[in-house]
Amino acid sequence: MTNVQIFGLKSSQETRAAERFFKERRIPIQFVDLKQKPMSPGELKRFTDRFGVQGVLDREGKAFAEAGLGYMKLSDQDWLRRIEGDARLLRLPLVRLGNRLCVGRDDEAWKVIADEAGRQK
Repeated sequence: MTNVQIFGLKSSQETRAAERFFKERRIPIQFVDLKQKPMSPGELKRFTDRFGVQGVLDREGKAFAEAGLGYMKLSDQDWLRRIEGDARLLRLPLVRLGNRLCVGRDDEAWKVIADEAGRQK
């Protein structure tokens, strides 16, 4: 059986909500704390291929504002370099089960992932 992977930060309220959501449904999770272990370039690419670089950026987040990025026009490569250097720029959590992915708080997508994970038990 494949565990649901949750990429996030312990300090992120949305990440904790995702953990709680899956634990309440007794779905095994693998939590990856991006503060301790950054996402591999391949894993990050999986999400950016699906949602685009802009789709995984947290433009409303504190880290984005603190870095003064609101007015910057950067290429996708430059954004990726910044994201790799600071996971707080990501719209967390990033949730994955096989090829099924979701970004940020998305209860509907989490339900679909939980249903699929439940069928794999």
